[in-house]
Amino acid sequence: MSLMQRLNSFPPGRVLIMGIVNVTPDSFSDGGLCVSPEDALRHATCLIEQGADLVDVGGESTRPGSHPVTVEEELRRIMPVVEALADRNVFVSIDTSKPQVMRAAIGAGAAMINDVNALRAKGALEAVAAGGVAACLMHMQGEPRSMQAQPHYNDVVSEVREFLRQRVDAALAVGISREQLMVDPGFGFGKTLEHNIQLLRHLDQFLELNVGLMVGLSRKSMLGKITGSDVDDRIHASVAAAILAAAKGAGILRVHDVKATRDALAVYNAVQS
Repeated sequence: MSLMQRLNSFPPGRVLIMGIVNVTPDSFSDGGLCVSPEDALRHATCLIEQGADLVDVGGESTRPGSHPVTVEEELRRIMPVVEALADRNVFVSIDTSKPQVMRAAIGAGAAMINDVNALRAKGALEAVAAGGVAACLMHMQGEPRSMQAQPHYNDVVSEVREFLRQRVDAALAVGISREQLMVDPGFGFGKTLEHNIQLLRHLDQFLELNVGLMVGLSRKSMLGKITGSDVDDRIHASVAAAILAAAKGAGILRVHDVKATRDALAVYNAVQS
């Protein structure tokens, strides 16, 4: 069963949880937690047991101020994890912007590409089209190393929405279907606190793009600015933000704290249904 079929197999309104597995030494929240394939597999197994519907494996940090790694290093980090999870029939998403990594991961059984660069790298659209997998197109102003220096918009909601509309059109033009696509407004990727709040407040406007909507707010600095909590003490704020996103139409929530999010969603879904 493909990821798209899995999405369609749930009752209408069912929100899926994507657990985060960063095989990196320098990610903003859990860097160093899963630097070996064995640690990453243990963590992924734990997330699935807690209720994750799919896991997002990344081998390159995209936190503010981060630097890129080589294709070879990214592949070295993620491929043993992707192969092992795919062998267990886990639905695996790959957090990458590199077409070479996309193709290798798809060949190993990955079901989704989660790209902070919205498939803008040469060959990225073609890699997804050829692989027949799902893809999430995310908005980012600038690039990770400097994106938080001076982010500026005249109208953040309309500008981000229009960018994502153009990327959806580009994907459709190469044969990727709407059923394969999701968009992510990119909270914290070249946005101030006010930009992020505006995006969350008007998140339902992104449903106009007629593709799936994925949101990643877990433990982000915007929540620290609102609450004053350090990155390791943002579980309550993260869950609150996740429920707000679900109420605004998000179909996938990308989170660190799977069980807490799953429990909160169970209450939300009980009331909604």
